[in-house]
Amino acid sequence: MSSFDPLSADERARALRDARPKRSLPIAPIASPGRRKLPLADASRDIDKQVRPIYAVWEITLACDLACRHCGSRAGHERPDELSTAEALDLVEQLGDMNVKEVTLIGGEAYLRADWLDIVRACRARGMVVTTTSGGRGLTAELIDEAHKAGLAGASISIDGDEETHDRLRGVKGSYRAAVEAMRIMRERNMRVACNTQINRLSVPHMENVLEMIGALGIHSWQIQLTVPMGRAADEPEVLMQPYDLLELFPYLAKLKKRCDELSVRLWNGNNIGYFGPYETLLRGNTYRGHGGSCGAGRATLGIEANGAIKGCPSLPTEQWTGGNIRDDKLVDIWERSAPLRYTRDRTVDDLWGFCRTCYYAEDCMSGCTWTSQVTLGKPGNNPFCHHRALEMQKVGKRERIVKVQNAPGEPFDHGVFALVVEDV
Repeated sequence: MSSFDPLSADERARALRDARPKRSLPIAPIASPGRRKLPLADASRDIDKQVRPIYAVWEITLACDLACRHCGSRAGHERPDELSTAEALDLVEQLGDMNVKEVTLIGGEAYLRADWLDIVRACRARGMVVTTTSGGRGLTAELIDEAHKAGLAGASISIDGDEETHDRLRGVKGSYRAAVEAMRIMRERNMRVACNTQINRLSVPHMENVLEMIGALGIHSWQIQLTVPMGRAADEPEVLMQPYDLLELFPYLAKLKKRCDELSVRLWNGNNIGYFGPYETLLRGNTYRGHGGSCGAGRATLGIEANGAIKGCPSLPTEQWTGGNIRDDKLVDIWERSAPLRYTRDRTVDDLWGFCRTCYYAEDCMSGCTWTSQVTLGKPGNNPFCHHRALEMQKVGKRERIVKVQNAPGEPFDHGVFALVVEDV
């Protein structure tokens, strides 16, 4: 299988060698206190009662033992106002009352919160499947045994390239070996283990080797998604894929999908791997519609921050997309009556702009991943990271490129501002 590498050998060596950007930004800033007392609509509507979150991703702490250069939350230090154990366990009850089926505990690193296994036990007591997403650095055999006994069903461990590339992206030497060891230990205990991989200009040529490694370990699923210009990733735009890179990326993903099938590894495409190109059925045929669709934030998914802030998707920027706080209102009321969580229930094609407004697939796709368009161009509704779009541009001899025009301020879940440049091929 021929790999795809958007960088020359010299560019790759320089990118791996370069230090972090010399800026005044702290690597791990202290988060501001969560937004409180946010307005809710006077009443719920039928549509708000019909949709329910099936899956919740819960950041239980922002503390982290890695310093990933693509981390959207700039994790490192815990938030100053994280939920107490009693508040967290009450939230578990509210999640159960809303019939949430699965909860993934994240951070930072979830295991750095002292009571994280109490949360696992409480979720299991309410019948919810509990998993975690982790860099794996501190997942020792002893901790994994404790978590398994508490009811943790499995974990998704992040691997971003070969050892050199992964350690560079994760900011800590030895993080690759720790992640692989965590997966191995979990598999020995017959836990369900998945793998996450960020797709960027450093990681992409190593994806085939990552797949072979996790296939040999018996990993059941491989989730892939594009690195987006949020948090620390906005500080180093040269690491990001460009929209025109998708022209070569998607044929490569199609080859990887066939190898996944041979290895019995399920390829799970993140919501910003899109959209509607010639490989759509191959890559997303396992979905109930057989192809991608619009953003599920606030319709099937729920994001929770460690201080009780509620969003439709855990990745969305905090400032614009927090719908409420469970310290002020019940979860069901925030879900049904807050404007940010109603966003995908209410929008129409008239809310789209740019290429996405004119696209043949506009009504089905609705510009795909809200997170990606928001943090790239500053508002949702126009997503340049689309295979169909890149192919349509190519037909008329054009391509799109993003160029940073404003730095990110250096806060958790922040982003810069990028301009979209259309140029001749």
